[in-house]
Amino acid sequence: MDRAAMLEAFNSIVTVHDARSLRESLSSREQEQVETTVTELFDLLGKAHAMAILSLFAFADKPLRFSEIESTLEIAPNTLSVRLQEFVAAGLLSRTTYDEVPPRVEYHPTRKGKALFPVFGYVHIWAIEHELDASKDGEKTY
Repeated sequence: MDRAAMLEAFNSIVTVHDARSLRESLSSREQEQVETTVTELFDLLGKAHAMAILSLFAFADKPLRFSEIESTLEIAPNTLSVRLQEFVAAGLLSRTTYDEVPPRVEYHPTRKGKALFPVFGYVHIWAIEHELDASKDGEKTY
């Protein structure tokens, strides 16, 4: 499948109309819970390096070690540690510690985390087609 066909297929998966219809089918209480969850998710994703870390997991085909993430993204260890703890607490990642010398820790995306990963694919597809530079028309040509 060529790039244009992939972009078209990806963009047609869920439309705004589909999302609106689903949202309108929810009770007021359910809508409020969804809004709370979305706000909490955006707050988490808006923290320093959060998007870069989760994006790395979204495109990885194996568990990632703390040291791999740190060196790939060049994030300060204390910041990375805090973000990973937050992702584990939110249920997006799980942490496995191995009793080895030196200690080895791996992080795995959970089912809940993996369910978020198509968003990263969509954002990358969007970036193929668009730029944020307001002086341009927003369309890229390759």
